[in-house]
Amino acid sequence: MTPEQHQEAAERLCQAETTGQQCGLLSLAYPGMTLEDAYAVQQALIRQKLTSGRRKIGWKIGLTSRAMQQALNITTPDSGVLLDDMLFENGATVPAGRFIQPRVEAEIAFVMKSPLAGADCSRADVLAATDHVAPSLEILDTRILRADPETGQARIITDTISDNAANAGIVLGKERHAADAHDLRWVGAITSRNGTVEETGLGAGVLNDPVTSVLWLARRMAEYGQQIEAGDIVLSGSFIRPIECPPGTEIAADFGPFGSVSITFA
Repeated sequence: MTPEQHQEAAERLCQAETTGQQCGLLSLAYPGMTLEDAYAVQQALIRQKLTSGRRKIGWKIGLTSRAMQQALNITTPDSGVLLDDMLFENGATVPAGRFIQPRVEAEIAFVMKSPLAGADCSRADVLAATDHVAPSLEILDTRILRADPETGQARIITDTISDNAANAGIVLGKERHAADAHDLRWVGAITSRNGTVEETGLGAGVLNDPVTSVLWLARRMAEYGQQIEAGDIVLSGSFIRPIECPPGTEIAADFGPFGSVSITFA
């Protein structure tokens, strides 16, 4: 793809978000699209949002579970950018029409107190750079059709990465913990929709340790001369399957002693 095509694809995604009408698969529109192309489209998309007044507040890491990687035939996570208008208060209600096809995942969020970067970054560096960890929900949405209506082809990893890794929102619980206060592999959540338990999972589902997920992001960013900044929120990846959230949905995630977090969709 050319830089002009990267910009064109980003504009398609912006239009889809603005109108609430999903666009077609970018992987079909641009045959041969690579992962590098997909991240270039994501960067063009984020540039548009920053130009319009949005502010970056962190990063999300996706596709961290073995099951999701196998489903998409990949062996690596992906990442996206968190913006200020994506942050919802714990217990808030998402206005009707805000998202197209929202889904929710339960995750452990890292909030950083110092920058983190470098190809030689270590697990100890991640812990030292983390101010606290907290229970969280990630709201996913897709500005791209899940499947092409004519061919039946499902979206693939390049579609997802281009679409800012399907990120749409974040909800942080009020509890705060030191990064080494819990064995994060054993921190779990019971996630309910309208009072019915839908999913359960443990932090170990995220690359066997959510700290490893943040480490992956720091090392990947170093390849592009970037770093995780002080104050950034980092969503380390989901350890449950996404839960569909049609209008009227109430989501509550009980992390036990680690805390709780909830969101409602009008």
